[in-house]
Amino acid sequence: MKFIEEFIRRESTAGILLILATMLALLLSNTSLSPLYQSFLHIPVEIRVGPLSLDKSLYHWVNDGLMAIFFLLIGLEVKREILAGHLSSMRQVALPGIAALGGMLVPALIYLAFNASNPVAAQGWAIPTATDIAFALGILSLLGSRVPVSLKIFLMALAIIDDLGAIVIIAIFYTAELSALSITVALASLLALIALNRFGVTRKAAYVLIGVILWISVLKSGVHATLAGVALAFTIPLHGRGENGKPVSPLKEIEHGLHVWVAFLILPLFAFVNAGVDIRQISLQQMGDAVPLGIMLGLFLGKQLGVFVFSWAAIRLKLASLPEGSSWRQLYGVSVLTGIGFTMSLFIVSLAFENDDLFGYTDRLAILAGSFLSGIAGYLLLRIGRPA
Repeated sequence: MKFIEEFIRRESTAGILLILATMLALLLSNTSLSPLYQSFLHIPVEIRVGPLSLDKSLYHWVNDGLMAIFFLLIGLEVKREILAGHLSSMRQVALPGIAALGGMLVPALIYLAFNASNPVAAQGWAIPTATDIAFALGILSLLGSRVPVSLKIFLMALAIIDDLGAIVIIAIFYTAELSALSITVALASLLALIALNRFGVTRKAAYVLIGVILWISVLKSGVHATLAGVALAFTIPLHGRGENGKPVSPLKEIEHGLHVWVAFLILPLFAFVNAGVDIRQISLQQMGDAVPLGIMLGLFLGKQLGVFVFSWAAIRLKLASLPEGSSWRQLYGVSVLTGIGFTMSLFIVSLAFENDDLFGYTDRLAILAGSFLSGIAGYLLLRIGRPA
């Protein structure tokens, strides 16, 4: 339980930093400082080792490079929860798993209801399917003891499963043309990592070194580079023996070390470079177009309906039980909070629509609006409702 409390506290703080970074990005992009903000995003950064060159703007280094570390952390959390946490048994995974399925399926269907006839717009169907765990837990932390710990754990597990679903979606649906040579190097790197695991190697440096090679090869392959972080995470052992024979956990050590960097640097920086939408050029009429409307309704209505209805069905069918000490009202309030998509939604929109200005940035503003509405409504529902 101590680990859960520490995890929630860190995610809550990260949520506050995300809000501040988002507000700063919006402020800069909607004032006379907008040219300075845009120049910052497009600072060229090049790394060259002999004939190998990686030349990208700061914006792409954040989305392709730093976010790979974020996905590495997600992968570590997923693996730990599956092997020894709140996803380690069918009974534990039943309710958040079924809820997460509904929370991905219903928003996608709502989005496609508005955009299925437009092949380009339809590529964004996965945008409203994600939940931002940092923002959601940040809001729960403001409610203190009004929300039982069991519901906080439910939300955390649901968001982790959501992230796993997003990883699968990115791997299957948002992969470009593949480079045979780079894929071969990536597979060889992955096999080497698996071998390290099988032979009981616990030196973290060995995994990091081969992980860097894996990331570069995946980056050059056409598969999105962030998936290298997930693949690396799944090969890092949860338990092992150090050189002195004492039990060690490379997975927990890396996860603990990364958490601070991801929460206090990577995610705020990601929010800063992705949330800077110039709303001065966007009208209310534009926000009523199919893409932004599908995103907003998918996040605000689709997530809460999908999560709550699927949870209700699972509990009524006795496939799962209501989280201990919670009420139906509280479960519904948490379901509304899952509509806070933000980080993963902004990430998916950058994959679905490679041209950032394809829909005049209404897609990004719709993510902010849908997430904001979900956060406010969820907070009020949980604040007004009496504790169970």
